Amino acid sequence: MTPLIYETGILALATFFATIAPFDIAAVFAALTTKHGFRSKCSIAIKGILIAAVILLIFALTGEKLLSSFGISLAALRTAGGILLLLIGIDMVFVRSSGGISTTTDETAEAETRQDIAVFPLAMPLIAGPGSMGAIVLLMANTGDDLSLKVAIIGALLMILVLTFISLLLATQIQRILGVTGMHVISRVFGVILTALAVQFIFDGIAQSGMLTR
Repeated sequence: MTPLIYETGILALATFFATIAPFDIAAVFAALTTKHGFRSKCSIAIKGILIAAVILLIFALTGEKLLSSFGISLAALRTAGGILLLLIGIDMVFVRSSGGISTTTDETAEAETRQDIAVFPLAMPLIAGPGSMGAIVLLMANTGDDLSLKVAIIGALLMILVLTFISLLLATQIQRILGVTGMHVISRVFGVILTALAVQFIFDGIAQSGMLTR
C-alpha cells in the first residue's frame, strides 16, 4: 500500500465517521426501537444499512458525472462541499443537532409513529444524509482517475457502515459505557478534524477556480 492510498483511506475513514456518526445514530436507533425485540432490531438495522450502502455507492460512482451534466465544475463542488462539511463540523464541535447528520425535530416526531424505521429515518437521512452523500462525492472527485484511491475510499465507507451496524446492535451498551459526556467528546474531536478538512476543500476549490489569479 502506497503512502497516498493509506493517507486517502485514513482521511476517508475520519470523514465518514464524522458525517455518518455511528454512535449518534445508535442513540437515535435505541430511542426509536424501545418496543422492538433483538431479532426485530437486527432486521431493521440490516435493511437500513444495505439501503444506505446502495444510495451512497450510487452517489460515489455517479455523483461527479451527474454534477458535471449540470455544468458544475470540480472547483465549485470542492467549495460547496467544503462549506457543507464546515457547517456540519461546527455543529459537531458545539454538539448542536442539525439536519446534516441527524434528523430534524419534525422528522423525529414522524419516525416515532412508524413501525419500520429502516428506510426512514435510518437509511435516510441518518446514514445516507446530506453530509455523507456530499462527502463521498467530494472525496471520489478528488481522486481523479486513480482507481486504487477510489477503492480505498469505498473500502473506508464499507468499514464505517460495518461499524455503524455493530453500533446499532450494541446501542444500549454503548450509551451506558460512553455516557453523554463520552459521546460529546468523540463528536467534538471528529468535528475539529472535519472542520479542518472542510476548510482545506474550500481553499482547494477557490484556488482551482482561478479567482485568485484574475
